[in-house]
Amino acid sequence: MAIKSFRPTSPAKRHMTVADYSELTDKKPEKSLLAKKKKNSGRNNYGRITIRHRGGGNRQKYRIIDWKRQKDDIPATVKAIEYDPNRTAFIALIYYADGEKSYILAPNGLKVGMEVVSGPDADIQPGNALPLANIPVGTVIHNIEMHPGRGSQLVRSAGTSATIVAKEGKYAQIRMPSTEYRLIPLGCRATIGTVSNVDHENVKVGKAGRKRHMGIRPTVRGLVMNPVDHPHGGGEGATSIGLSSPKSPWGKPTAGKKTRKKNKKSNKYIVRGRRK
Repeated sequence: MAIKSFRPTSPAKRHMTVADYSELTDKKPEKSLLAKKKKNSGRNNYGRITIRHRGGGNRQKYRIIDWKRQKDDIPATVKAIEYDPNRTAFIALIYYADGEKSYILAPNGLKVGMEVVSGPDADIQPGNALPLANIPVGTVIHNIEMHPGRGSQLVRSAGTSATIVAKEGKYAQIRMPSTEYRLIPLGCRATIGTVSNVDHENVKVGKAGRKRHMGIRPTVRGLVMNPVDHPHGGGEGATSIGLSSPKSPWGKPTAGKKTRKKNKKSNKYIVRGRRK
């Protein structure tokens, strides 16, 4: 898929680019697979802001996606490749042979009219979902479960993929997009191929208004605030922060401070970390 640029008729459009969406075949989503999406603007159930710089944005509806792929040995035909406002990847509308409709994450190269199937006996083709035990070593995969039957949690963003490096005992060793090597049970399912919308990382937002459409509000640097508002604030003119390390607005160390718990249960499944 190509990247579309614009004539510089304004400063905003000079560097702005968008995906040309030539892969998409349908603009209207399947109504039976839509759900309401409530806007929380970064607030929790107490009404307190827990994530800053969120609010506004275009109205969206959630697409119900089948993350488990448990309809084994029932072939499904791809009817449409669609845009999903809730994620960077494209989604595919599939019709099963028994008449059921479903959305799945579209792998790169999946076209309308192709067939996908899930189950241990499925072929190694893009879009097919199999247990890791049935996928050969060296295969490129995405949409990976962490626990059998829970539904996929890993490698779901646009253009990403993982690789099966080895199998040993009850686990498969997976090379993640971050270069981390992780052990995942062989009973977990994964989908063959790379996630669609590969050129997403090359898109340049170009203007502030486009970020507001996404529901992201402006971010103000702590350096330009008053001392009462931020540890970096205060001083006459542009000054250094005057601290040994950067701090968050609440005085906690940031910008390099490790936040992962040392005794996290899943640490034992990491063979080699992404920081090597």
